[in-house]
Amino acid sequence: MGIGKTMRAGLNRTLRFGARRALGVALLAVLLALRVWDPAPITALRFSSFDLFQQIKPRDYAALPVTIVDIDDASLAELGQWPWPRDRLAEMIDVDPALRDRIAGLADNDVLLAEAMARFRVVSGQTSVRGAGAGQSEAGTPEVAQVAPGQAIVETPHAVLGEDPTPFLQKYPTLLQNLPVIEAAAAGHGMFSTRPDPDGIYRRAPLVLMVEERMRLGLAPELLRVATGGDAFAIRSNAAGVEGVVLARQLVTTAADGSIWTYLTPSVPARYVSAADVITGRLPEGRLAGQLVLIGTSAIGLEDFRPTPLGVPMAGVEIHAQVLENILSGSALKRPNTAVAVELVVTALLGLVVIILVPAFRASLVLGLAVVVLGGYLTASWLAFAQRAVLLDPSYPVVSALLVLMMMSGLNYMREERMRRQIRTAFGQYVSPDLVDRLAENPEALTLGGERRELTLLFSDVRGFTSIAESYRSDPHGLTVLMNHFLTALSKAILGERGTIDKFMGDAVMAFWNAPLDTPAHPAAGCRAALRMLEEVDALNAERQAEDPDALVIEVGIGLSTGPCTVGNMGSDTRFDYTAMGDTVNLASRLEGLSKTYGLRIIVSDSVADEVVGDFALIEVDVVRVKGKSLPVHVFGLMGGPGMLSHKDWPRFEAANRRMRAAYEVQDWEGCDNAAAALAEAAASLDLEVTGYLALYAERVAAFRAAPPEPDWDGVFVATSK
Repeated sequence: MGIGKTMRAGLNRTLRFGARRALGVALLAVLLALRVWDPAPITALRFSSFDLFQQIKPRDYAALPVTIVDIDDASLAELGQWPWPRDRLAEMIDVDPALRDRIAGLADNDVLLAEAMARFRVVSGQTSVRGAGAGQSEAGTPEVAQVAPGQAIVETPHAVLGEDPTPFLQKYPTLLQNLPVIEAAAAGHGMFSTRPDPDGIYRRAPLVLMVEERMRLGLAPELLRVATGGDAFAIRSNAAGVEGVVLARQLVTTAADGSIWTYLTPSVPARYVSAADVITGRLPEGRLAGQLVLIGTSAIGLEDFRPTPLGVPMAGVEIHAQVLENILSGSALKRPNTAVAVELVVTALLGLVVIILVPAFRASLVLGLAVVVLGGYLTASWLAFAQRAVLLDPSYPVVSALLVLMMMSGLNYMREERMRRQIRTAFGQYVSPDLVDRLAENPEALTLGGERRELTLLFSDVRGFTSIAESYRSDPHGLTVLMNHFLTALSKAILGERGTIDKFMGDAVMAFWNAPLDTPAHPAAGCRAALRMLEEVDALNAERQAEDPDALVIEVGIGLSTGPCTVGNMGSDTRFDYTAMGDTVNLASRLEGLSKTYGLRIIVSDSVADEVVGDFALIEVDVVRVKGKSLPVHVFGLMGGPGMLSHKDWPRFEAANRRMRAAYEVQDWEGCDNAAAALAEAAASLDLEVTGYLALYAERVAAFRAAPPEPDWDGVFVATSK
C-alpha cells in the first residue's frame, strides 16, 4: 500500500514540469549541441571507449592467405643493415636460381628489381611525404611533389555508384612515387599513407582516398584488386558520404570518408616469415604459395611501429596486413553513417528519462532506475560490438545522462534541504526529534491541507490549578518556571512515544498519534505516554515537596480516545496550525473531564481498550453518554501497564470491579456494596488509589436506595458537563 501511494505521488509529480525540469532540458540541449560540435576531449573519450572494447575482446586470429615477409632484426644481422641494395630486394621477389646467376652481370639494380617485379603481380607502395615547399601532408606539415620529370600519376580505374564521393574522401595534396622503371613494372600502385587520430593512435585505414585530386586505393585494397584480376573498383556513396567500396566482387562497408575501422588481433608470429629465410632459401617449399604477401619490417631500429587501439605498438606492415584480413573476412568494425544520429537520439532519450523521473521519485528509486537504464545502454553498446562488430559510442550518452542526473539530483537535494528546514521549523516543537528526522527524510509522507486518518487523541489537564496559581500570587515568575518544568515533563513523555503535541492550552495539553507519520499500534503508544506522564508528574511532586513540604501537589487527569479524525494544516492563509478535528477529539476531551468525576487519573474510551486489552491493566468504570453525543460509550480506567497486569493481586482487583459493575447494572445494591469492599481491599494490596471511584458508586447506590431508578433505567450515566 505504501509503495502504491509512493508510485501514485511520483506519477502526479511526473506530470508537473517546473523550473528544475526546465534547467534539466537546458543542460541536455547544451550537451547535444556539444556532441554535434564534437571537440577533441569528446572525440578522445569516444575513441578510448572503442579501444577498451577491442582490448577486452580483440579479434580472434584465423589463418588467412596473408603473409608478411619481415625484414626483422635477425635478417639485418645476417644480411647487413638497412637499406639493402635492390638486387637483394629482387631476390625476395623472385628466388629463381637463373636470376641469381644474372645478378652479377647486371650493373643496374633498379632494372633488376623491375624485372623481378614484372615477373609477378607486385604492387608498389606510394606515400604522401612531409617536406618543405607547397602542399600540406596529413599531419599539416609542408610537402613537395616527388614526381619525376615526365612521370604521370597513375589513377586506379574505378566507377562511382551514386553521389560524387570526392568531397568526403581523405585528401593528400602531394605524392612520392618510386623510380619510373619500378613504377612501370608494378602491376598496381597502393597508398600506404594512413592518418592517425588526434591522439596519435591508428584506428582507421582509408580504402579509397584522393591524391593530387585523383582517386586511389590504399595499399591493402590495391593488393587485393590486383590479386583478383586487376579489375576496376567501384565506390558507392550517397548524400551522407561513402557507403562502401566494391572490390574483388564484394562490397566492403566503410565510414563516410572511405575508411574502415580496423579490428585487430594481437601480433602473432604466424603472420610472419623472415626475409633472411626467403633470400637464403631456408623457407619451406610452398609456404608463400597462394598468399597475399606484404614486405615490411619489424626491426626495432627501423622504427616502423605505430600505436594501436590494443594499447601496444604494432609494426606498420602488420597493420596493413590486418586491414587486408579485415577485408577478406568481413571482420572490419562498422561505424554506420547514422551512428551519430542514433547516439544523439539515445543521449536525448536518456537525458529526458532522467529529467522526468528524478523530481518525481525518491533518490534510491531513481538511482536504481538509472543503473538499469544506463546499464542497459552500455550492455547494448557492448553487444553491438561483440556480436555485430558495430561501434556505438558507450561513453557520451551515459556521461551526458550522468551529468543531467547530477544536476537534477543536486537541485532535488537543495529543494529537499529547504523542505527539511521548513519541516523542522514547523514540527520541531511538537513532535519527537526522530519523528522530525523521518519527516525531513521523507517529506512525501506529510500530507498538508487535511486528510482523514485514524488517530489516538490525548487530553490532560491539571486539577485545582487555580489553587496552585494563587499560591504563586506573589511570585508570578515562579509559577512560569513551575509550568515550564511541568509541561516539559509531559512533553518528554509524549515525544518519547513519538506522539505529536497539538497545542498547550494553559496547563492543559492536547496530543495525538498516527500523524503526520504512521505510528503502528498508536493506542498502545498513547497509553504508554499517559502512564509515563503520571510518572513524570509524581517525580516532579516529590522534587517540589522535598524542597517545600507545604508545596501543593499537582494532580493530573488524562483522557484517551481512538477513532477517525481530520488532520492537517488548519487556519487562515496567513496563520495556521497542524491540528486534528472530529468527534474523537471531542470525546478525548470529555474523558479527560470525567477522570475527575470518577476519581481516576486516566480514563480511556472503549475504542482504546479494545486495542490494548491484554497489554495494560484496565477496568470498565461506566457506560456514559457524554455531552454532544447521543450514543453511550463504555469508559475504562487505565490502572497500569504490563507490570500491574502481571501482579498476583490484579485478577482479584479486576474481578471485584466486574462484580460491582454487574450488581450495579441489575440494581443489586447490597451486592454492589460487598463487591466495592472487596475492591477496596484488593486496591490496597496493589497500592492503587480508588477512593474517589468507590465514593462515586457509594453515593449513587445511596441515592437509588432512597429513590429507585425508573423501570426503563439502562444503567447509562449522562454527563451533563464538559
